[in-house]
Amino acid sequence: MNEPRTRPLLSRFKGARALGWSLGLMATTALAACSGELTTRGNLLTAERIEEISAGESFQSDVVAAVGTPSAVSTFESNTWYYIGELQEQQSFLDPDILERNVLVVNFDDSGLVQSTQLYTVADGQVIDPISRTTPTEGRELTILQQLLGNLGRFSPDEANQGGN
Repeated sequence: MNEPRTRPLLSRFKGARALGWSLGLMATTALAACSGELTTRGNLLTAERIEEISAGESFQSDVVAAVGTPSAVSTFESNTWYYIGELQEQQSFLDPDILERNVLVVNFDDSGLVQSTQLYTVADGQVIDPISRTTPTEGRELTILQQLLGNLGRFSPDEANQGGN
C-alpha cells in the first residue's frame, strides 16, 4: 500500500540543469578573474614618436610637440628631461607583471637644442637590494612600563596651573 513516490522526470532534470548552469557561471567567473587587466602608466612612447626627435635639429618646443611634457626634469640640471612610461598586466590579486617599460632621456644644450637622446627599457633595469641595517640611537631603551609611568611625580600642581594661564 505504501508505494514509493517518484518525482516526475522533468523535475529531476530541473535540479541538474540548475546545477549545470550555476557550475558554468562559476567557471566563467573564475576564468574572467584570471584574465589580466592592462594598465598604462606614465608616458609610454612609441618608436615613431621617439624618431621625431633629432639630436642637433630639434629644440625643446619640438620635443614637447612630438612627445609631450616630460615626466620629470633633472634635479641638478634643468637641461635633462625624462619621459617615463610603463605597461603593466594585473592578474586578479597578484603583483602586476611589467610588460614594457621605457625611459627616454633627452639632453639639451644651453640654447635648448637636443644634444642627445637615450632610451632605456626593462632589459636595462637593475634590481636594487636594500640593506636592512638600522642606525643605533644614543640613550637608553625604555620598557613599556617605564614609558607609561616615567613622568609620574615629575611635575607639581603649581607648574601645571601656570601653563594654562
